[in-house]
Amino acid sequence: MRLIRLSAALAALALLALGPQGASTAHAQTSKATCADCGVIQSMRYVEEKGQGTGVGAVTGGVLGGVVGHQFGSGRGNTAATIVGAGAGAYAGHQVEKEVKKKKYWSVSVRMDDGSVRNLTYSARPPANEGERVKLLDGGRRMALLAN
Repeated sequence: MRLIRLSAALAALALLALGPQGASTAHAQTSKATCADCGVIQSMRYVEEKGQGTGVGAVTGGVLGGVVGHQFGSGRGNTAATIVGAGAGAYAGHQVEKEVKKKKYWSVSVRMDDGSVRNLTYSARPPANEGERVKLLDGGRRMALLAN
């Protein structure tokens, strides 16, 4: 019985020594260290990578442009219109293919509580900003904003 009273008295003295802010700081440090999936966003940026053309767009555009160009003129004018239409169609088809294959995503760097850095990509803007504390969910596929 005396041992329990002595333990309680020592615990009370420790809390008094820490003061109200020291106790909350100690608790905050303990709770931060226990979260393996928590960290702070170091950087966040929107990325647009140019798409690569495979040649399919150029070939398709060239054929369509040639067919349209062939509808104009007669004789040598018809041949010239076909060639110009094929060239213009090939260029346009190539540009359209590159635009369709353009990659757009959010690149996010999170400094985890254990000191490691996780680099993640998201198709939509994450619900947090640089400097905010987050918890990674589903292996990093989602994130939740935590109160600081």
